[in-house]
Amino acid sequence: MASIVERVPPSVAGRVLRGLFTLPEPVKRLIAGAPVRRDGQELALDAQLLLLMTRLEGQRLGGSTAEEARRGLARAKVYLPKVPARPVATRNVDADGVPARLYTPKGLADGSPLLVFYHGGGWVIGDLDTHDTVCRYLAVHAEVRVLSVDYRLAPEHPYPAAADDALTAYGYAVARARELGADPSAIAVGGDSAGGNLAAVVGRFAERTPDFALLFYPVTDISVRRRSRELFAAGFYLTDEDMTWFSDHYCPLDRRAEPKASPLLAGDLRGFPATYLVTAGFDPLRDEGEEFARRLAEAGVRVALRRQEDLIHGFANMWSLGGRFREALSEAAGALRTGLYAGPGR
Repeated sequence: MASIVERVPPSVAGRVLRGLFTLPEPVKRLIAGAPVRRDGQELALDAQLLLLMTRLEGQRLGGSTAEEARRGLARAKVYLPKVPARPVATRNVDADGVPARLYTPKGLADGSPLLVFYHGGGWVIGDLDTHDTVCRYLAVHAEVRVLSVDYRLAPEHPYPAAADDALTAYGYAVARARELGADPSAIAVGGDSAGGNLAAVVGRFAERTPDFALLFYPVTDISVRRRSRELFAAGFYLTDEDMTWFSDHYCPLDRRAEPKASPLLAGDLRGFPATYLVTAGFDPLRDEGEEFARRLAEAGVRVALRRQEDLIHGFANMWSLGGRFREALSEAAGALRTGLYAGPGR
């Protein structure tokens, strides 16, 4: 039976949630409770308040079935419908058999850089719509076109289907960049969580190396569990249990050490594109993302590692709440713009 909260229309619940974030800081602190501190970090008040509301909602990212988990994320996306003020045109694209959506900000000149983006969701949930506002934000604030890729999901299409689709769509973008209105010498890959994993796979295995990589709290190694999986196992949106559920749906145990599943385990990362990699302090995936950044640096790759130490997994999707969420995404958009517009080819 649905809970009382689940019976509330998502649009109504969303208005309540957004209203809470307009309250004065002392009132928000009173609602959220005492500050949360762990591993020498203090959770942002904005994140703490959001976590309180998600607990009331009673949803988790993983579910008893893939269909249930997808319905939960579809409900959550209605909470945060805000888009940038600058209009963004969209059109559907067939990227050599992989569905995709092209975002073009109003007034953006032909020959702009292009970001090929892969949505998060543990390779099981998520789609073009769940990450629509993130793509719009990056398109507007980085002054780029964005090609968002609707790769196949597990368990219907287990590993390596998502990785193969990611490489196919990127290859299409490289071959058809001018048709997409983009500069073929300024093509980035990016993604969040499982999408960050796919972007890293493309950065390592694509025939034509991307010009930049934008990785939000990426999954880089599903073969082992690191310390942050223990520290932030529960209570911070993405849980250790969720990650186990996603990994079990996506990839069999005997293939998890393959670099296309765990790019951190690739023997040679030389030649990987210049990278902005951002982690969240209160995230089970924090340590593997930061270890990947260290491996890139050791391989001679230009990499900027940024830990948003007071935030949680998924903060990019929460930007419309403002505050620290928007600040963090704005910083990433700035890094993308700088990396593409000031890159070697430009």
